[in-house]
Amino acid sequence: QVQLVESGGGLVQAGGSLRLSCAASGRPISIYTMGWFRQAPGEEREFVGAITQSDSTKYADSVKGRFTISRDNAKNAVYLQMNSLTPEDTAVYYCAAKPGSTVKVTTYEYIYWGQGTQVTVSS
Repeated sequence: QVQLVESGGGLVQAGGSLRLSCAASGRPISIYTMGWFRQAPGEEREFVGAITQSDSTKYADSVKGRFTISRDNAKNAVYLQMNSLTPEDTAVYYCAAKPGSTVKVTTYEYIYWGQGTQVTVSS
């Protein structure tokens, strides 16, 4: 079992930045591909990005060039640096873990999930 806890969400003005953290416990995240997803009100949960055990990353087109995922295996944590935020980035952001070394963009591939952290971007 892996427990994931996100933090770092909040209210930010358009153009601003936030850094989300995902702290893991139970097992080392080094054996998982770690993903970030988000869900806006009335919308389905969507893929934001992911990082593999070898630090390869993949991002959704909507965040490419603005968001960066990193991991610190020593701290058992994953981060999502979000820059140039827009109101369209407003959502609850979730951290997730999946076995294997390939990035998947579908939620059902990920077996462990955090509770989410709210990000609100004002215009």
